[in-house]
Amino acid sequence: MTLRRNPRSPLAPEVSTELERLVERWRQLPLDHALSYADRVRMLVQSLADGVAGANGVAASVVPDCGPATLMDQLTVMIYDASAFAVTSTSGTSASGTLTLAQDLASLRRELR
Repeated sequence: MTLRRNPRSPLAPEVSTELERLVERWRQLPLDHALSYADRVRMLVQSLADGVAGANGVAASVVPDCGPATLMDQLTVMIYDASAFAVTSTSGTSASGTLTLAQDLASLRRELR
């Protein structure tokens, strides 16, 4: 799957590229491998959800475990939410946040064997 690059997308190109690579790699994993990495992906999803909630001044909630088939969808949604907040943030940390997010995605992709 190729993510269509929307010029109004909140995703930085490097984040979009790493997300696309990660999603493609995840789809290639046998189920037992995906299950073995599911907790690592859930931790990233939850971390992003917590960050967005905190930045918006709302209480964090637990992202539901819907199984490995939906993890990449959950991660994609949270990356878009986190990126959208970074774009509208006035804290000035969006560039470093983008770099960190791209690095986190690349690191996770490399872990998947």
